[in-house]
Amino acid sequence: MAAYKFHPTILREYDIRGIVGETLHESDAEAIGRAYATIVRRGGGKTIAVGRDGRMSSPALEAALVKGLTAAGADAVRIGVGPTPMLYFAVHHLKADAGIMVTGSHNPPTHNGFKMMVGKRPFFGEDILEIGTIANAGAFAEGQGKASEKPVFDDYIARLAQDYIPGKELKIAWDAGNGAAGPAMAALGKKLPGRHFMLFAEIDGTFPNHHPDPTVPKNLEALQATVQRERCDLGVAFDGDGDRIGVVDSEGSILWGDQILAFLAREVLGEHPGATIIADVKASQILFDEIARLGGKPLMWKTGHSLIKAKMAEAKSPLAGEMSGHIFYGHKFYGHDDGLYVAVRLASLLARSDFSLADYRKRLPKAINTPELRFDCAEERKFKVVQEVAARLAKEGAEVDAVDGVRVKSADGWWLLRASNTQAVLVARCESTTEAGLQRLKATLAKQLAASGLSFPEEGAASGHH
Repeated sequence: MAAYKFHPTILREYDIRGIVGETLHESDAEAIGRAYATIVRRGGGKTIAVGRDGRMSSPALEAALVKGLTAAGADAVRIGVGPTPMLYFAVHHLKADAGIMVTGSHNPPTHNGFKMMVGKRPFFGEDILEIGTIANAGAFAEGQGKASEKPVFDDYIARLAQDYIPGKELKIAWDAGNGAAGPAMAALGKKLPGRHFMLFAEIDGTFPNHHPDPTVPKNLEALQATVQRERCDLGVAFDGDGDRIGVVDSEGSILWGDQILAFLAREVLGEHPGATIIADVKASQILFDEIARLGGKPLMWKTGHSLIKAKMAEAKSPLAGEMSGHIFYGHKFYGHDDGLYVAVRLASLLARSDFSLADYRKRLPKAINTPELRFDCAEERKFKVVQEVAARLAKEGAEVDAVDGVRVKSADGWWLLRASNTQAVLVARCESTTEAGLQRLKATLAKQLAASGLSFPEEGAASGHH
């Protein structure tokens, strides 16, 4: 294959993503397969597990991908349709050298893309840019690999169910939003004790019921209604490729990523006192305080599932999470984000607790915060703005954590400003214990933005959850 150029927008920080027929074509999938297999073979690997989600475009992209992998001399082991974490599982289970998933995650139906791992580690950042470099130079490995089919669905479901420690019988509502996790979710429910109510478990790449992104409250309305109608103890929802979870308690209230992590940390720290538990910079101060109170070491890290996975391995952390609903179990599991596995651990812990999830949510200290505020900022300007703000804060002697953007602590609480790794936007968030404190934090943030020539977004008026 000669040199090949990708559309400049598709090689991203954590994955490869594009609009099918516009920025992403079957020829791209083939070239990605060749370049990716070249990297795997360079590292001494040969077998690559391949999975795909339920999008309309996934079968054709997967076929082209496999063609590219085998043309570069790698052996492709096709595991079929399922959630992204089933591919991560397959790499461990089949002892494959690498894994690549055709998935558009929670993006609109017209989008698709690829998530990858090499060995047991995530493949991101510089690794993804290397795919472009190899393709540009036409420096593909050559060979005759073979393709085979190895369904792992049944083994995957058995592995998920294995860590459920029973307690009292629960009633649980589940919502896959017609994403790739649906059939696995339905099969898992049959393996667990209690009563289960399944919503939108059929895979449908047009997402006819609601968009499969559980961080958006309106996507949880059907789940909340089911929880309340059936008097469930718990409701869980998954994103389009099943690596993220959304949670609703018995009262129909949403628990966010940091609240879910706080609940799960009790069990893990009970078995591993003093362990490091990681959360991203967007998480509430309440979470970090709660981890410390439970005897753990809270570690604040950069937002991004690949970055968190890499940090977990380095810090030997048994549990980590992000506000976006990516939760990672190293404790009894492989250290990657699997929404269905998190649901199993959450339900199991709830079945053995003498209080409900709603009781737990109400016991956590209260904080008032803004939703995530996003505002457009040119790609070449976004990181500079954060640097300018950091420089001014340093002069003022503010208490700043600069692990990912700037997170500034004050008597009122904290505010955060960081550049998105995936879009031309800046992301901000403020959290306080009082309404007046929140207004002061927002005013400070607005002043810093103004000093760098940006205006504060209008929706900043709304105060959010917890």
